[in-house]
Amino acid sequence: LGDQVKLLRTKAEAAGVLDDVPYKIQWASFQGAAPLFEAVVSGDVDTAMAADTPALAAAAGGARVKVVAASVSSPTGVAILVPPGSPITTVADLKGRNVIVSSARGSVAHYLLFGALREAGLKPDDVTTGFLLPSDAAVAFSSGKIEAWATFGTYQANAEIHGARVLRDGVGINSGIGVIAASDAALADPGKRAALADVLRRLALSNTWANAHPKEYAQVFQRLTGLPADVVRLVVERDRPQLRAVDRQIVTQLQQVADTFFEAKLFPRRVDASLLVDTTLFRPV
Repeated sequence: LGDQVKLLRTKAEAAGVLDDVPYKIQWASFQGAAPLFEAVVSGDVDTAMAADTPALAAAAGGARVKVVAASVSSPTGVAILVPPGSPITTVADLKGRNVIVSSARGSVAHYLLFGALREAGLKPDDVTTGFLLPSDAAVAFSSGKIEAWATFGTYQANAEIHGARVLRDGVGINSGIGVIAASDAALADPGKRAALADVLRRLALSNTWANAHPKEYAQVFQRLTGLPADVVRLVVERDRPQLRAVDRQIVTQLQQVADTFFEAKLFPRRVDASLLVDTTLFRPV
């Protein structure tokens, strides 16, 4: 099971939903979606938990995956940050500046930067965009080597706790859609397919439990990640999704995001979202 900074695993362990499974689970946690999808493509990982844009980017790059479940949460969990005391006060001020995006082209942070620049009347080439994995970017940002940083999740929360200012968050630009994708190979294996269907049902229960027990969830999150309590608290406050089936509304929103990136020539080919989903695996109770 592919994970990012142990978000799925912490909820599952805190809620105890995987304690009695009749199959063996191995977790693989990654800094960002780009390396996670690389592991899915190589066959080392069966599933990927990610935001909508990296899943679409992987599909545009030829990854043989299907979106099998979705969630919708607040887009405040992705943001363009500037250091404390920065003279940059608006997105328009980014013109001529260097912006680092985590973790790769097609990431949820990349989509935010693209949308924010367009909103401010700027073009993508009005800024110099670089890409760094979140942990590397966090070190550079905290040492004052980054003028602006488009990032997400725990990395964003940690920077904010240490004084970073939010220049623009994802509200009104990002969809807030998260997905769980599975490789075509895993879905074609009857045993794995049955196990994945059961896992999704249990993960849905873990979301419900975590939303109802934020303090207990935060304690397990902190223990498994080693993050400071104030960072964990901020992430838990923002991350309150419910796992849901992939329906027509989700497919429509995925298509809008895919078309935006394709028209901007950020995807090598157009992704048909209706062909990217498997709506038969997860049926919420």
